[in-house]
Amino acid sequence: MAFDRFRDECGVVGVFGHLEAARLTCLALHGLQHRGQEGAGIAVGEGDRVRLLRGRGLVGDVFGEPELASLSGDCAVGHVRYSTAGGGALRNVQPFVVRYQHGQVAIAHNGNLVNAVELRAELEARGSIFATSSDTEVILHLLATSRQQSFVNRLVDALGQVQGAWSLVLLSNRHLVVVRDPHGFRPLVLGRLGDAWVAVSETCALDLIGATFEREVEPGEMVIIDDQGEHSLRPFPRQPRRACVFEHIYFSRPNSQTFGRSVYGMRHRHGGLLADVHPVEADLVMPVPDSGTPAALGYAQASGLPFQQGLIRSHYVGRTFLEPSQDGRDLGVKLKLSPVRDVIAGRRLVVVDDSLVRGTTSKKIVRMLREAGAREVHLRIASPPIVGSCFYGIDTPTQSELVAHEQDADAICRFVGADSLAYLDLERLRGDLGEGGAGWCDACFSLDYPVPPSDGVPRSQLPLFADEG
Repeated sequence: MAFDRFRDECGVVGVFGHLEAARLTCLALHGLQHRGQEGAGIAVGEGDRVRLLRGRGLVGDVFGEPELASLSGDCAVGHVRYSTAGGGALRNVQPFVVRYQHGQVAIAHNGNLVNAVELRAELEARGSIFATSSDTEVILHLLATSRQQSFVNRLVDALGQVQGAWSLVLLSNRHLVVVRDPHGFRPLVLGRLGDAWVAVSETCALDLIGATFEREVEPGEMVIIDDQGEHSLRPFPRQPRRACVFEHIYFSRPNSQTFGRSVYGMRHRHGGLLADVHPVEADLVMPVPDSGTPAALGYAQASGLPFQQGLIRSHYVGRTFLEPSQDGRDLGVKLKLSPVRDVIAGRRLVVVDDSLVRGTTSKKIVRMLREAGAREVHLRIASPPIVGSCFYGIDTPTQSELVAHEQDADAICRFVGADSLAYLDLERLRGDLGEGGAGWCDACFSLDYPVPPSDGVPRSQLPLFADEG
């Protein structure tokens, strides 16, 4: 079944200098579980040895007390992963741990390399043998074949050949390396817990483990943490900053500070802007939970309409289910969202969602609300129309599958069956970001790709290459 939501990406964690490194990493991965639910892994360093434990499923499914007890050491890297169909093999679950002529290295990656296909072909022509279908392995092969002398220089050499988005944590020979691509597409932050250092994708993970936020890892910065402390390098040519705006629209947790801004605050403001520009006579405002809730609260506050939870989300639905017949065509939505008839029946609803991708889920939600007795359903989307795929680490449909690529709001409104449909326009989104949106990547709305994808680039970071077996 084709999906109707931008898929979660990945989350990374690095810990250095804490005797409970594996447990801290596990807790931090719990805080990043929203970024990937199909696999989790932790690699722990003890001396010159790196040990790995990984598995498919949620963090709590992979790591229990026996597993964590087996991972002793004071430095670790961890990863939570999302994959598409065909890319969910255990061999693709990170971190990847390899041994090469200079020792062991563990790597965890959030992002997407837009030139990975070409690089892999070149490496295979020189004799490299790949074990996974992930673009992350390309970095490891470039690292292993570099002729530079030190680990840091080999890594700089490897990353200087890749293009796209990469927020990385690596562990090798008592070094934790935290590095971000020069455009800064994906988030990465540093924190402290006593004398220990912690690197995570989002600040919500620091909050969970009781660490203090130190700073954002800057675009193009490489931070090396070892027994002598923390050292910062700027080894890559500077590029214009291009932070992914969809982190604020959907991916990051509302209690995170992402790219130096409150995720909740931005979503709330977007809802208020929607109410100012696209008001409607209605009885109440309700969100499509959970990511639509802050924007719906902002819309309700700005419009003066009451806020109600007309849909209740179940958090216990697995990824797959059986639809026994055509009568079950809405079962996937019904398993996840349940209407509150006392709130809905006989009322004119403003329904606020964070985004609209294919439109099929919105169509099912509108039908569900009408079946629950709604008089009118007015759909409000707290982001611009999505007209392009993402090539920087977010799993998106192909451009032809995006409902807004070839249809305007009126046609989409008829397709989903709403009484009205309105988006937050791109100009107002950029105005809220400041400086006309400079410093942000909004290519999924504007088709302005900071790093143009090469021919044959995959639609998402996983699976990157054909996954055989």
